[in-house]
Amino acid sequence: QVQLVESGGGLVQTGGSLRLSCAASGRTFSAYDMGWFRQAPGKEREFAAASRWTGAFNFYEDSLYADSVKGRFTASRDNAKNTVYLQMNSLKPEDTAVYFCSARPSSKRSLDRPDDYDYWGQGTQVTVSS
Repeated sequence: QVQLVESGGGLVQTGGSLRLSCAASGRTFSAYDMGWFRQAPGKEREFAAASRWTGAFNFYEDSLYADSVKGRFTASRDNAKNTVYLQMNSLKPEDTAVYFCSARPSSKRSLDRPDDYDYWGQGTQVTVSS
């Protein structure tokens, strides 16, 4: 049982930066993979970025990014604060969307599968003006 709350969205000009935060509460003893998905106006929800919980002797990737955000977005996590972040740089108008934080029990499966994520935040609006 996990509750997720996103924050940090807002209005920014093209080329600007924002940092989204996602605070998790509830079942804090479990290890979770954390994903970021976004939904633009009139479009389907799409994968943006994700970070995997890092366990001992883990041979799987720690993060994954969609091609559309690769090199511009960085997902990170602060386990002590039970919070994950999405640093978004060089923002473009096409990044405009509602961004959702999500969580799943840590898994070896690919990080970009939305059906694997059991918990979702309410979303935070990001608007990039041209």
